[in-house]
Amino acid sequence: MTATSGAAQSAHPERPSRSDGVCSEFTVFTKIKPGHADALRKDLATMADAAEDEKAHAAVRQIGTLHDARHVIFDNDTRFMFASVFDGSWDTYIDDFAKTMVGDRFSKVFSHTEGFPGVKDPGVKDWFVAHQAPAGVFVSAYPDLTVQQIYKDQRVDDAFQEVLDTPEFREALDNPANAELVTTPAFQKLMEEASA
Repeated sequence: MTATSGAAQSAHPERPSRSDGVCSEFTVFTKIKPGHADALRKDLATMADAAEDEKAHAAVRQIGTLHDARHVIFDNDTRFMFASVFDGSWDTYIDDFAKTMVGDRFSKVFSHTEGFPGVKDPGVKDWFVAHQAPAGVFVSAYPDLTVQQIYKDQRVDDAFQEVLDTPEFREALDNPANAELVTTPAFQKLMEEASA
């Protein structure tokens, strides 16, 4: 495990975040504009409903580097936190958000915070850096897997499971001509993993 602690470490030292393998964390703390907490809460509820929308999932897939994200209102409706885990370059991650519908939703939510210039504004990265705080400790359950690798692993698993369910596969397993392959440790391990 390559979890970091102590001084902030990052693949991008100019950005205050921590990394674990290919995964990096991004946490922003902001002040909510006076009187905007209810509007922010409403926009977050709309965003949560939209997260179930296929278009939102397609946009997140288009970004292709986002593992997870969360939005939290706290300190008696005076502060707001956004936290996420992503792959790759911090700058690319911010740029990619601006290119999708997720960026528009992001701008709407952050418009309720003090000083947010908009996700497409040239100064937005400086604003994020000014409001970003690194985690004290950041650990990823799968530090060596990018989002794209996880998507691929899921597609391969789905395809393999379909093969396992075919009569042709069962017939091939029972065919004496394949006995040598079926008894190899690698094949046995594959079958054990598939049935787990």
